[in-house]
Amino acid sequence: MTTTSLSRRLHIPPSTDPWGRTLRKAGLVYLLSRLFVVMGAAIAVAAQAVVDRSNDVEPANGLSGLAAILDSWDGHWYLDVVREGYPHHIMPNVTYFVSDARAAFFPMYPRLVHYFDVVIPGGPVSVALAINIILGACFVFLAGYLCRGLFDIKTAEKAMILIALFPGSFVLSMAYSEALMLTIVALCFIALRDKHWLWAGILAAMATATRPNGVALVAACAVASLLAIRNDREWRSLIAPALSPLGFLGFMWFLRMHTGEDGAWFRVQREAWQEGTSFGATAVQRTVDFFIHPVSSPTSVLTAASVGAMLIALYMGRKYKMNLIYWSYTAVVLALMLIPATVTARPRFLFTAFPLFFPVARALRDDEDKWWPLVVMVMVGGLVTVMGIYGVRGAIP
Repeated sequence: MTTTSLSRRLHIPPSTDPWGRTLRKAGLVYLLSRLFVVMGAAIAVAAQAVVDRSNDVEPANGLSGLAAILDSWDGHWYLDVVREGYPHHIMPNVTYFVSDARAAFFPMYPRLVHYFDVVIPGGPVSVALAINIILGACFVFLAGYLCRGLFDIKTAEKAMILIALFPGSFVLSMAYSEALMLTIVALCFIALRDKHWLWAGILAAMATATRPNGVALVAACAVASLLAIRNDREWRSLIAPALSPLGFLGFMWFLRMHTGEDGAWFRVQREAWQEGTSFGATAVQRTVDFFIHPVSSPTSVLTAASVGAMLIALYMGRKYKMNLIYWSYTAVVLALMLIPATVTARPRFLFTAFPLFFPVARALRDDEDKWWPLVVMVMVGGLVTVMGIYGVRGAIP
């Protein structure tokens, strides 16, 4: 797969072409969705200003306040890596409150921000946010391209709109690594579909160096290879699964050499974030809590909404026979979402299982737009609300 052939297939046709019109419409919705994220962040800034004034503290101005929201949570740690690199030593009993904890965050995104920050003025925060806005647009386009290949242009249009407006898409406007990983994942799916095994393996390795749940591409590459061998005796396909885990393994090796400690990443996860395993029990508990006490906890609301959306999407995936490569990737992403005991089902984790949007879009295409306006309104309201909740630190993203 040469870059020339890929760019030729992914070019944007003129507005007279049905696909060209669809891409322009989706692009407009994507831009509007970023404004909805800013609206949610602005609510959080206003809420913080009220608290600051009540404590006789001068509140942050608009832009700095928005930046503080959009580079918070994981963004804080990624930007620490951008500025300082990784620690050479990780203190015993490391906690969330010391900078050594940045060793838990994978390198691809902060390295990308660092290199762009060298040549682009404005500082790492503005560079990190700008990169993600652009990568988010690329991801929405690539997801639509994949969906069109499975179904049709109308379904692809709805899929792109759903992806842009889904509450978990707030991460495309924050200093998080999802935008980069999802763009790489979508490119990897294109390579797997077209049987460009070397490119698929390289892209999968990049994804596994971007986020922990990037390892879901290892399963996708393995399934694609098995299908190619079974159907066409294409043994060359083994290149993809062989290369795919190298990003994760390379980061583990780097931390071992850099810190002199075996299993440094796992210790930081265990000690700083006190992350254990519940194998779905936490998600069930939070969901039940929502139905018993509907307004008592934003965390329970988000968990229940994520679990409900996941079940609907899984049903649609089964109904519209999502292919095995997408199923394998999705299954690993969802398993990694549900296994932890602390941060379980969340909109942003469900968002990374983006192949599920394709069958949902197909179902919405079939309903002759009966439910479509309501779905769009719910997505918009959810996106603003979720961003506001995270902005005021009402729940862990």
